[in-house]
Amino acid sequence: MNPNDFHVLWEVMKWPLAACLIFPPLLVYMGLHVVKREVIFVDLALAQVAALGTCVALLMGHHFDDRFTFWMSLGVTFLGAALFSWSRTSRRFQVPQEAIIGITFVVAAAGVILLLSRVAGGKEELEHLLTGDILNVQADDVGQRSILFLAIAAFYGTFHKRFALISSDPDGAQTQVLRVRLWDFLFYAAFALVVVSFVRIAGVLLTFAYLIVPAVCAVMLAKEWQARMIIGGIIAAIASFVGLYASYRLDLPTGASVVVACGLLLALVNVYASLRSRGA
Repeated sequence: MNPNDFHVLWEVMKWPLAACLIFPPLLVYMGLHVVKREVIFVDLALAQVAALGTCVALLMGHHFDDRFTFWMSLGVTFLGAALFSWSRTSRRFQVPQEAIIGITFVVAAAGVILLLSRVAGGKEELEHLLTGDILNVQADDVGQRSILFLAIAAFYGTFHKRFALISSDPDGAQTQVLRVRLWDFLFYAAFALVVVSFVRIAGVLLTFAYLIVPAVCAVMLAKEWQARMIIGGIIAAIASFVGLYASYRLDLPTGASVVVACGLLLALVNVYASLRSRGA
């Protein structure tokens, strides 16, 4: 690559790259909790619920980037967070939480399709919700979300021991007189805020990939929280570099390129972990 090509690449990709390096570490942390709780599709369901709130705002005549659209999306997602926190701790019905999550995702996805069928340019809006527009991220987008993500990271860090206990042993947390349902709601509410914020620039698919793939890779390779966070962050960074570079060189959709890069890295980590296990 000659210097001129590198300059063009930097000008095009510097803010998308910043977004793909700054934000995923928090997503990795949340993904580790999701894997520990064995509710893998909770983030996808919340992202789809967020998209449903966006569609409601679009049907009301608002634009995708309007402030009203953001708050509508966030409000609907908080309802989803309340549902998931209730379903995890409720013993009244013998229904797995994953079933509630799956039903929520399917109904929200169907609702998105129905609502967008009534919006002009609905197919384009659906594609935008799925794949996002990470390539057009600017300094303001990165700056505003960095403040939000830093605040939420501080919240999770402050109460990490409680969240880790509830994720790994909810019954044990209950015996320690923790208000599990309240803390579960706070976990999912902060989770929802991150998802809504990131979906607006990255789309549903890339948000899900960053939340789950690095966390799964980290779980395959390490046992401690700190080691898993480091490994997950490295996996997310490598996938970001590879996906963004492939998108630029091959003229491919950026978000989808990063998602595929995440999938390829997961396959490589799986092979390595299998070989290491056989060797041991």
